[in-house]
Amino acid sequence: MQTTLLSGIQSPADLKKLPIDRLPQLAAEIRHAICDQISRSGGHLAPNLGVVELSIALHYVFDFGHDRLLFDVGHQCYPHKLLTGRQPLLGKLRQRGGMAGFPDPRESDYDLFMVGHAGTGISTAVGMARGDQLNGDAASAGSSDGRRVVTLVGDASIVNGVAMEGLNNAGTLKRQFLVVLNDNGMSIAKPQGAMAAYFDRVRLSHSYGEFKKAAKDLAKRIPGGGVLADAYHRMGEMSKAMISEDAWFEKFGLVTVGPIDGHDLPTLIDFLNEAREFDRPMLLHVKTVKGKGFEFAEGDSCTFHSPSPFDVVAGDGGDDAKLVSEGCRVELKKSGRSFTSAVGEAMVELMNRDEKVVACTAAMPDGTGIAKVLEAHPDRAWDTGICESHAADMMAGLAKTGWKPFMAVYSTFLQRAFDQCFQEASLQGLPLRLLLDRAGLVGGDGAVHHGFCDVSLLRVLPDACLMAAMDEPSLEAAIEFMAGHDRGLSALRYPRDKVSDLFTDDPCPPFEFGKARALLRHERPDLAVLGYGVMAIEAVDAARELEGEYRIDVYDARFAKPVDHALLSDLLGRGIPVVTVEDHSIVGGFGAAVLEACSEHGLDGRLVTRLALPDGWIHQGSRSEQLAEAGLDAASIARAIRDRLDQVPVVDTAGTPAKAEAVRR
Repeated sequence: MQTTLLSGIQSPADLKKLPIDRLPQLAAEIRHAICDQISRSGGHLAPNLGVVELSIALHYVFDFGHDRLLFDVGHQCYPHKLLTGRQPLLGKLRQRGGMAGFPDPRESDYDLFMVGHAGTGISTAVGMARGDQLNGDAASAGSSDGRRVVTLVGDASIVNGVAMEGLNNAGTLKRQFLVVLNDNGMSIAKPQGAMAAYFDRVRLSHSYGEFKKAAKDLAKRIPGGGVLADAYHRMGEMSKAMISEDAWFEKFGLVTVGPIDGHDLPTLIDFLNEAREFDRPMLLHVKTVKGKGFEFAEGDSCTFHSPSPFDVVAGDGGDDAKLVSEGCRVELKKSGRSFTSAVGEAMVELMNRDEKVVACTAAMPDGTGIAKVLEAHPDRAWDTGICESHAADMMAGLAKTGWKPFMAVYSTFLQRAFDQCFQEASLQGLPLRLLLDRAGLVGGDGAVHHGFCDVSLLRVLPDACLMAAMDEPSLEAAIEFMAGHDRGLSALRYPRDKVSDLFTDDPCPPFEFGKARALLRHERPDLAVLGYGVMAIEAVDAARELEGEYRIDVYDARFAKPVDHALLSDLLGRGIPVVTVEDHSIVGGFGAAVLEACSEHGLDGRLVTRLALPDGWIHQGSRSEQLAEAGLDAASIARAIRDRLDQVPVVDTAGTPAKAEAVRR
């Protein structure tokens, strides 16, 4: 398809020049452009396909160069970006120098916040609405050109606790404020809980079709200019007529309209034009289809929520190089076995053997591997929806009643449940077990999703046991250890990456509390590297690069709390320099734990060099690029080792200073 209309949209001003009857063509072109690019680079597909018309209508009605548009779930921002001058960045989606996969103010003034966690949009929008009011810039301040505020909520993030807090405050505003609820019947996976069931009932209401027609007729009859204020009671009665109960959001003080068809552009524009002039908080309930426009994405929106690159093979002898919406087969490109898959299988096997083990995830069954557990043990596994705090508390309750709870969660989303890990788990001495997916650098998702602070957060909790897996055998051994560890909270971190097979042919010893595992060892090493998690594999590659130049020992540290005090005492007591390597922040991470252990046990911390993520932000790109930028790939580790031994005096076995050259092989 030739993108004749899309190529002419350099800003929303160009969009507003198009007649409404041309907008469906523009929507089709946007869908094609997004799907074509994601098939090459990967990215969030289904959520963006579902909001194309909604994004067009919002920019057609509002002026977000002046008005405020805030996203709740940032991964549905691609159409918005294409309409706001960022088409040239699409070809490098989620890559260095290209379009970020989430809203990013570095790219454009049309993006107000970097957004990667659900539930935040309403609260930040309330803050901006209040700020504009205080500045005298609000739409209700008596000025026709005042700033309007819109927040777009989707993928079931409305059930998040923070969203509820935001709604509770939004209803107190005395000005224009619009929440657009993109209700696609999906979260990242199938949404869970009572609210999801409520929305299902609304979507399945027999009166929906009648309401859609009546609403369109009403919009035609209403003269322009803020008339929803006068027609509020009529609109409210129509809404109540189509829902079996009262409009739920009106309990928060928001006028509730809908649901309306989120793919019917004229209806969307009609309603948004009226909502633009409404001087009270309003929620517009919009019904959309996740993955809209491509049969394979609509039919499996979980798989195509954020797929890796894929090939589309047309049916019936069609052109298999051309993206088609129907009658095609999609083949995801494989990149090797992932830690996530390994976790899912290890948990199923553990639960087959131990009937006291239970598991949960917070809306990420596929992303954490727990989908396999939900299928194999539906009576002992749960997807709680987007509510990490609830999930952690629920698992603490299960621990209190004698079960062995495992909670699988992205490292970046664990942050939202820290209070529960503290209060309801650690403080009670309960063995909550955390499986921390996406720990470290995550590649294309960038700064909003890096798991860079789980060690520093959890290490402060008394009796916490913190571990990292370097490969699949060590992951399985760590999970086995966790199942039998009842002394308090435990956590296992692993990256969004494929598992290494470097040591899979070697026996993997069981995890012993606070003990590291030797991977490469010499009788008299020049230096020892303690790699935390997958960084041990990078360290081995670095050590092998230096063979013939230095004798480098490498250890899989395994534990960040407690660290292996005996190993540190042995190495540092013999004057052997130690380099710690971790894909975690240098602030409060594994290296910091090593230095604290040195201080506690009277060891010479001057012999310790820390390699870790810098105290700054690393943005989208490939994981390998990000590791190199942080100085954590094998080549960078080798350079750091060489610099340490070449430039800094070391201590020989007699305890006297010696030049680095003296310890060369």
